[in-house]
Amino acid sequence: MTPPDAVELALPFTGRWLVQNSPASRIPSHGTDLFGTSHAIDFVPVGPDGRSAPRTVASLIGTEDPDTFAGFGRPILSPAAGEVVAVHDGESDHVARRSPLSLIAYALTQPSRIRGGAPAIAGNHVAVRVGDALVLLAHLRKGSVRVRRGQSVAIGEQLGECGNSGNSTEPHLHVQVSDSLAREARGIPIAFGRRDGAWWIPRNGEIVEA
Repeated sequence: MTPPDAVELALPFTGRWLVQNSPASRIPSHGTDLFGTSHAIDFVPVGPDGRSAPRTVASLIGTEDPDTFAGFGRPILSPAAGEVVAVHDGESDHVARRSPLSLIAYALTQPSRIRGGAPAIAGNHVAVRVGDALVLLAHLRKGSVRVRRGQSVAIGEQLGECGNSGNSTEPHLHVQVSDSLAREARGIPIAFGRRDGAWWIPRNGEIVEA
């Protein structure tokens, strides 16, 4: 059941995507209220086999090139009609990390990213104002952002491409709604439209298609 104050969004992509860090499974969904992430959700693009990338030796003991992942470069669409109020591009897409050793090393650098603020956490991103709320789409591919600040966008208009910038261990899309992009921002509940016309919040492990 969706919260009565949830901001209703269209799915901001096409294809198959695996749900992670969903507010339907826990709140705060990302383990913190910082930067308005309490009700954020992550979507990992996957192929027909439900995997984001093939398992290789590098995926077990090292790092991986983001180009080898199924969804790197997939179009990211606007989930709502509104005004673009924030745009950031130019952050590099770093290597992906799925191996235990690489994830431990990455976790040790988390405090420095938090100190770096929104660009360090969200990487390349676009924020669209919908009423009093900001809809953030983060971790976009470097050089892919297609909109500018002050531009009006329609539902389904392409904003950029899925990338691996910012606080990201593999190519994915982070979506959140909040009252600002500041460290102390308040997160706002979200819900997505299904093909049957109902509104829902997909749970961890669910694969959604659009």
